[in-house]
Amino acid sequence: MKRTWLLGFGFFSISITWALYNGFVPFFLDNYLSSTALIGFMMTIDNYFALFLQPWIGSRSDKTDTRFGRRMPYLLIGMPFAAVFVILIPLHTSFVTLVLFMVLMNLAMSIYRSPTIALMPDLTPEAQRTKANGIINFMGGIAGILAYGVGSILYDADKSYPFIAAACITIICMAILYRTVNERRDSVVPIAEAKVKIRWRGELDRTTVMLLGAIFFWFVSYQGVEALFTLYGEHHLGLSESAAAFSLTFFSLFFVLFAIPSGWLGNRYGKKRTIMVGVCGLFLVFAVVPLVESLLLLRILLALGGIFWACININSYPFIVSTGEERSIGTRTGIYYLASSLAAISSPPLLGLVIDGFGYGSLFVCAAGGMLLALLFLSLVKHDGRTAGLASARNSKAV
Repeated sequence: MKRTWLLGFGFFSISITWALYNGFVPFFLDNYLSSTALIGFMMTIDNYFALFLQPWIGSRSDKTDTRFGRRMPYLLIGMPFAAVFVILIPLHTSFVTLVLFMVLMNLAMSIYRSPTIALMPDLTPEAQRTKANGIINFMGGIAGILAYGVGSILYDADKSYPFIAAACITIICMAILYRTVNERRDSVVPIAEAKVKIRWRGELDRTTVMLLGAIFFWFVSYQGVEALFTLYGEHHLGLSESAAAFSLTFFSLFFVLFAIPSGWLGNRYGKKRTIMVGVCGLFLVFAVVPLVESLLLLRILLALGGIFWACININSYPFIVSTGEERSIGTRTGIYYLASSLAAISSPPLLGLVIDGFGYGSLFVCAAGGMLLALLFLSLVKHDGRTAGLASARNSKAV
């Protein structure tokens, strides 16, 4: 448990940086662009790089073997660069420098994101991974609260302060992980032999493909709402920039409160069943939001959305890992982020285009539709949630 909480600092740094990025960078872009679709596109252009880097680095880290471990070298390289570039974003002097710093920051984060997440299953027995993911996402949710709550206060004082704070936190988290995580001592998954090639084609069976389809569509809904909500609050509800960002705190707060319980539910009732409850619930929340004009009711719905998102997000990564072999954890982590990156690329510009044509009320209508498609793909997944390698071992013993 202690090691899991320490591992959570890696996800904490990632989450606080992404939350600040999605919450405040649209305001910088709004100074240069008049089209919501173009703003949505610029919020995702960096993901085109992440689309290729994260799966490759995840797979590469499976076969890395150094005195620092297999994942840690990527953290030690990527995190300092990410800290530098996140500071530079609010210090941009033109549209060109803003986009340049955005791309460089996300390239740096692509180097260490998959290896950071892969540390959890590396160091955690399969039966405990859903609970461990709940703890790690609990810390990520705390980061979201700080980003939207404290970050909005810092943003009012000076637009650069939230980004400077995120950079300092990233460096502190890197130091904590470096000093406390010993992969060679604590890993429960042996390093794959260099001669063993992990082929993507072998990983993409029908179960995995259907699950990736579900992951893609619920991230289409979530990423679009996260990237465009602050503009929705400002232009549709008439909120100030800081009030719109602060409203997302309710989503993050209740995600945090329900992160660990949703991991327990996934262990007790099954990952798929818990995720389906979350998808259905978030569909209802997104469907009702366009009808709401009261700020209080909106924040109550966002709070409920945070609970349902916890049911989905806490269980989805352990689910995708459980559909493959133990030796391919990094590869499957990369595949997981490939699906989410594709959603991040396609969702904000497409939803922005819909908003340009039909108004901001259409944002949550489209998000609800994405959840319905996710539910369709999830219903086609036939898997009990156990790791393939462990299931084979149990079957062999039974024979």
